[in-house]
Amino acid sequence: MTAVLDRAELEASPLADLHAIADQLGLDGFRRLRKAELIDRIVGEEDAGASAGKEDSSGEKSSSEEEHERDGAERPARGRRRGGRARRGGSAARSDEEAKPAARGRRGRGAAEEEREDEPESDGGETVEGVVEVLGNGSAFLRVDPPDPSDGDVYVSAAQVRRCELVSGDRVAGPARTPRRSERYSSLVRVERINGAPADAVSAGTRYEDLPVDYASERFALESKDPTLEAIEWLTPFGRGSRVVIVGPPRAGKSETLRALLGALSGREGLELSLVLAGVRPEEIAQWQAGEPAPLAALSFAASPDAQAQAVERALDAAKRIASRGGDAVILIDGLDGLPPHAARKALAAARKLRDGGSLTLIATATQTFGGESTVIALDVALTSTGRQPILDLAQSGTLRPDLLVGEDGAAAITKAHSEALDASS
Repeated sequence: MTAVLDRAELEASPLADLHAIADQLGLDGFRRLRKAELIDRIVGEEDAGASAGKEDSSGEKSSSEEEHERDGAERPARGRRRGGRARRGGSAARSDEEAKPAARGRRGRGAAEEEREDEPESDGGETVEGVVEVLGNGSAFLRVDPPDPSDGDVYVSAAQVRRCELVSGDRVAGPARTPRRSERYSSLVRVERINGAPADAVSAGTRYEDLPVDYASERFALESKDPTLEAIEWLTPFGRGSRVVIVGPPRAGKSETLRALLGALSGREGLELSLVLAGVRPEEIAQWQAGEPAPLAALSFAASPDAQAQAVERALDAAKRIASRGGDAVILIDGLDGLPPHAARKALAAARKLRDGGSLTLIATATQTFGGESTVIALDVALTSTGRQPILDLAQSGTLRPDLLVGEDGAAAITKAHSEALDASS
């Protein structure tokens, strides 16, 4: 059998994955070896053809992935929506079954060798295709009948998820090997295609930051009876790829407005929604977590600015991958005040409409603008405190190039409304 273990991939793999591979190859004393020595042993064993049933290391579950797969199966990433349905944690039956593909304790070398003797050689010939659902522990399942789980689903290792930068909702195809005795699910040997394109081409694509961009031109119709959301939709419109900041002093209603916008955008076909809480009150975390989608990260104001910035950056990295592959992602952040100023501006700059591609829309709260916003939604604390609606401070709000979102007549109506608001305040 042709060698399939690549030294570069092994060096990039965690030690737990290497231990799993060494156990499969039947290497003696592999736990006592340093990582470099262990890789030498694995590559040497592979080159010598000592095991006819060896698998691509990218198709094996590591011991750490197996031990923690129950946690991941019970709590898959819930911060995104696709096809109008939320990615939820599995039912009790689902989590119990997905938690046991292989996690039954480590066996001795003799048992492992006996199992390999009874297994068919990895043919990697049966190509499977499905939609990725990333779990909380970093591994994933390929749902062959999305979005519901089924016995035909295929396990995807965390190493493959990282290497191919897979996100929930990606459609992936590739060969799979049959499950071993202690596994319920087949495992993906390698990723060959991502969203219809060769995996290599996707991985080697142009950097997100280097892709050409355009002004946002596809407006989000909020379709809400809430007076403030109606005012936002027509007087401070925003669209796919906009950089939106909801500004105002404390108790102006920024978080409530963000929550209302999340509800208005939820459940839309092909729109990936993510929520990040950075520097909020503990009570607000509990309130946000009770809704859908659940936050990807939830940090109170006690977290350091760097920790808050890292949580936002991780969410943005996933959204960038969605946008660069032609999808539309929306990230809502409450809020930007706790981030270092350069990190807040970097987060804002990530939002854009890619020319002939997808989009990343960012909607965040802050006490003041940072510069570079395409839409500013300013709230009036006096209106909020007296219960009057809408709470929009129109004189301080605005949208860059509204004509692209609502047409020339709509832009003229916005200009007239601003003029009237200024006259009323003078």
